[in-house]
Amino acid sequence: MSLEVMMPTEHEVVVRPLGRPGDLGWVVMTHGELYHREFGWDAGFEALVAGIVADYARGGRARPQAAWIAEVDGVRAGSVFCMPGDDEGTARLRLLQVTAAARGLGLGSRLVRQCLDFARDSGYKAVTLWTNDVQKAARRVYEAHGFALTAAEPHHSFGHDLVGQTWRCTL
Repeated sequence: MSLEVMMPTEHEVVVRPLGRPGDLGWVVMTHGELYHREFGWDAGFEALVAGIVADYARGGRARPQAAWIAEVDGVRAGSVFCMPGDDEGTARLRLLQVTAAARGLGLGSRLVRQCLDFARDSGYKAVTLWTNDVQKAARRVYEAHGFALTAAEPHHSFGHDLVGQTWRCTL
């Protein structure tokens, strides 16, 4: 009997600026489908994402913003947005996602690092984000990049009882 050794497949991984036709719609659709499949969230979550994406697309801000798409072998596989926060020195990390097929390639970490580097280079002093306690894998990525939990509050959204969390990273 022979044993076949499987070598890991090399993938071409690219993180590029968001801006190609279809990118905005892909972010909305993928968030809606992914979070429904993984957490049972209803279309209210997709509507929230659509609002954030529309706000980003309108642009016209005095403070810098940017967004990125991760691709694996030429296929969209993740996203992150860096948008102005509530005060002048703070940015917000928004809409981090990595598709199920692309997990384990370090995309979440690369996308968060891209956002933090942009925020720092743009003169922001801190980055905040809002997530929910069920997002265990994302929270591990945030912690690894220096984010600390600053607040937690129960809420009922997307058809579920959840605990919303605010995280902050000082740059």
